[in-house]
Amino acid sequence: MKTYGLIGFRLSHSFSKKYFTEKFQREGITDCAYENFQLDNIQEFSALLHTDPNLKGFNITIPYKEEIIPLLSDLDPAAKEIGAVNVIKILENGKLIGFNSDYYGFKNSLESFIPKDVFHKALVLGTGGAAKAVVTALKHMGIPYMYVSRNKNPYNLSYEELNEEKMNEYTIIINTSPLGMYPDIDSFPAIPYEFLSSKHYLYDLVYNPEETVFMKKGAERGAHVINGLPMLIGQAEKAWEIWNS
Repeated sequence: MKTYGLIGFRLSHSFSKKYFTEKFQREGITDCAYENFQLDNIQEFSALLHTDPNLKGFNITIPYKEEIIPLLSDLDPAAKEIGAVNVIKILENGKLIGFNSDYYGFKNSLESFIPKDVFHKALVLGTGGAAKAVVTALKHMGIPYMYVSRNKNPYNLSYEELNEEKMNEYTIIINTSPLGMYPDIDSFPAIPYEFLSSKHYLYDLVYNPEETVFMKKGAERGAHVINGLPMLIGQAEKAWEIWNS
């Protein structure tokens, strides 16, 4: 039995275990299992590797997408550029190779979401590991972007700087922060929603709940909205492809 699993800190509401378990059942895959491996700190990873000789690969989630990198044998070029890993493939010789399937899941879903005949600029809310995959995809798509965070520095805008002019300039707004994620469903990024219109495209990487406050407030102003489920499905299928390539 080949074992795959998810590594993270809090995994009680994990998408991956349910998705892969249902995938195995649906596709008649009987020699694979998927488990959650909750780690209190990244130092527990080495011990985990010795618990099951049939381990073949992992997904990595918050907060270990960057902390895991020094423990790996090598990185795929995209993961190296992004600086964050969410997929590990275990080779026959025991080497651990890091990949980033978030990049593929986000890029493919964004290309389906936004019109191709309009020039866009993007605001990326948050600066964590998920944001790094997002901005790498934006760069490869030729979409200019700016980070937005609570503290201003030369490389990002602060939320206080998001006036009407800035909001008209940036028509894609991507929430990569956990704001609005279950159970904290009433929280939302502090952007000036009154300046949104039908020319805006709001992408929330959060998928639980299905409609976040960020999405709801955008839709009320006529903006196009999407949650993180298409990205999640895309990154999960890319992970399966990586493990079996």
